[in-house]
Amino acid sequence: MRWRDMRDSDNVEDREDAGPASGALGGGIKLGGVGLIAVVAISLLFGLNPLDVLVSLQGGGAPPPAQTRNAPPASPSAPGAPRDETKEFVARVLGDTEDTWSKIFQQRGAQYRPPRLVLFRDSVSSACGLASSAVGPFYCPGDDQVYLDRSFFEELARRFGAPGEFARAYVIAHEIGHHVQNQIGITEKVAQKRGRDAARNNALSVLVELQADCFAGVWGHFAKTRNLLEPGDVESGLAAAAAIGDDRLQRQARGSVSPESFTHGSSEQRVRWFRTGLDSGEIRQCDTFAAGSRA
Repeated sequence: MRWRDMRDSDNVEDREDAGPASGALGGGIKLGGVGLIAVVAISLLFGLNPLDVLVSLQGGGAPPPAQTRNAPPASPSAPGAPRDETKEFVARVLGDTEDTWSKIFQQRGAQYRPPRLVLFRDSVSSACGLASSAVGPFYCPGDDQVYLDRSFFEELARRFGAPGEFARAYVIAHEIGHHVQNQIGITEKVAQKRGRDAARNNALSVLVELQADCFAGVWGHFAKTRNLLEPGDVESGLAAAAAIGDDRLQRQARGSVSPESFTHGSSEQRVRWFRTGLDSGEIRQCDTFAAGSRA
């Protein structure tokens, strides 16, 4: 993947050196690898949002004040400081998503407002509450920010068997897909539907996640047309989509699968919708809600 040819974004905020968020897991208890996996496994077992599980582990207290939306980005590294390739990779992929979605929005007569991407370690506070690395990368519509603990990239390769730069880029592009949903009003409409029909919450969640996969594919389509992808990149991204399907994760966690508890979609669904975006490059092809149960 030719990510060094992508534009570097200024919208990356580094909180990695801030330490665990105040109040994290009962006063800063750090979850190790086994603990993180346990939280994810429990969430999958009962069809819960891992973030909700973590909040309950804190005793249900109110989340700490969120970082302000317009917080300044971290200061640049001092001259001569060691190069951080992973951070540079994140910034350049983010910059390319900004360029792609800005053009798409412009064609639709709208303006794209790029989100900030926050790098954190162990835990972080946001407008959506307090989150541990166990929840994985996430987007918070309350502050228009994407949150990423880069250790997830290592988990993606080692535990989920999805290595490669484009696999990592897919993760970022998926979360940016949620930001796009928020900007075009889908997030609000889904929230209203959840309020009217709580029994469909999981099904709605699947449709939201599959559409974000498709939007990630739309970005990938334009990266490919600009010759930024190399042989094997698409396969790497598709492998990542398959690796984090609900069926595969549930099978790993408990040895069986419960489709009614899916919140992100099966491996087959995630791959299919990611490829839909990759092949078409058109957001109108990403209407998972029109597909409904056929998604």
